[in-house]
Amino acid sequence: MTVLEDRIAMAQSDDTYWLDEMFERLEKMPVPEGYKVEIVEGTIYMSPQRDIHWETIRRIVRALEDTFGMDVKVFSDVRIDFPGRKNGLAPDVAKLRDGAQKNAEGRWRHEDVEFIAEVISTDTAKNDYGPKKTAYALAEVPVYLIADPYTGKCHLFTQPKDGDYVSDTSITYGGDVDMATTLLGLTLKTDEFPRDR
Repeated sequence: MTVLEDRIAMAQSDDTYWLDEMFERLEKMPVPEGYKVEIVEGTIYMSPQRDIHWETIRRIVRALEDTFGMDVKVFSDVRIDFPGRKNGLAPDVAKLRDGAQKNAEGRWRHEDVEFIAEVISTDTAKNDYGPKKTAYALAEVPVYLIADPYTGKCHLFTQPKDGDYVSDTSITYGGDVDMATTLLGLTLKTDEFPRDR
């Protein structure tokens, strides 16, 4: 290893230790039921899950289960540590590859994530389009989908490269999100996605 690689590894282990400590403290706090907690670039965010939010998540998870079966490794609001500074993220939907296993600390590895979907909330939209998108691209998550009930659009990001996505496609609700050419091999119907007007 070079000196730079040693420093990067040390910083990542420091971040993991810090994230573990913060999440341990958060678990002891009286976080209201129905709130999602995650740490984005060292800042703690708590956001309520609204019915429109959950309904969209449920439709995405259902499409994954219809395609991959009930045993598909798909999670919602489960902590996964991603590259970047202190990113203990809890994606709205995360699909892991077949055979994915937890690491020594008992957490899922970002290297095993094949698909992420985030449903926009007014308070956290800047994270989904900004630092979280960057973290997912740095982790080389092949397919990242943002569903935005405020604009009534989905944004499909594919082909991660150098901390960004090469391909960015926008689909208005009612249209199909075509992921047939990705490793997911599915088309997601959005005609029933709820809008927040």
